[in-house]
Amino acid sequence: MKNRLIQLIEEQGIVTAPGVFDGISSTLVEQAGFSAVYASGGAIARSSGVPDIGLLSLTEVVDRIRQIVTATDLPVIADADTGFGELINVKRTVQLFAQTGVSAMHLEDQQFPKRCGHLEGKSLVSKSEMCNKIAVAKKYARDMLVIGRTDAIAVSGMSDAIDRARAYVDSGADMIFVEAPQSLAQIEQIAAQVPGPKLINMFHSGKTPLVNTVDLQQMGYQLIIIPSDLQRAAISGMQKVLAEIYHSGHSGALADEICSFSEREQIVNTAAFLQP
Repeated sequence: MKNRLIQLIEEQGIVTAPGVFDGISSTLVEQAGFSAVYASGGAIARSSGVPDIGLLSLTEVVDRIRQIVTATDLPVIADADTGFGELINVKRTVQLFAQTGVSAMHLEDQQFPKRCGHLEGKSLVSKSEMCNKIAVAKKYARDMLVIGRTDAIAVSGMSDAIDRARAYVDSGADMIFVEAPQSLAQIEQIAAQVPGPKLINMFHSGKTPLVNTVDLQQMGYQLIIIPSDLQRAAISGMQKVLAEIYHSGHSGALADEICSFSEREQIVNTAAFLQP
């Protein structure tokens, strides 16, 4: 049976997957009409109250991804960071991710523990080590896509990033993710020089300039992830409500900006759950 994400790409040409971090954010993405969901490792970490610097354990992340997959019928692309260690860790990571039912997962070539791709101070494993990780991942991935990510642009430059991306394709990666290009020229260079399907990360206020979906498709990208915009919008919304509650004791002044009780229950489909 063909992978669901591949089917979507073949049908649509390019797929946009907003980043989520729990069941309700996953549900909202589906209700908004999108066709795929991105389980953002960074957003999952921050929703646990810690930064995206490799602090959560494999099982903590897998438990959250299982919630995300359960809450939606859409294919889920999951962030597997570095595979949580060496080759034996990558094997277990891939097996557990596959068991959750995700359609794809990406592995990155940072040293463990990693940090957010748009933070400074990253370091890389060798190209050969990452190629071995991808080969192991492919061996245990079942029908799940393995996406190879390189963070080399900020560490060793664009030339090495392209070289690594090509090597990861040769090692079996189904798709390539070159993280944090810093200009339109770099985005175009990646599209032109890296073979096979390509993922690009688009979010407001990161290192990568924002490019519209049509242009990205014409360049040769097939998958767009928007990792953190939903979470940052939620943070801003919660801060505003908290300020009003602190000031007046309730949120009544913001009633028009807050989801109502009945709307909330409709979103989580309470009536259906209560049916025997």
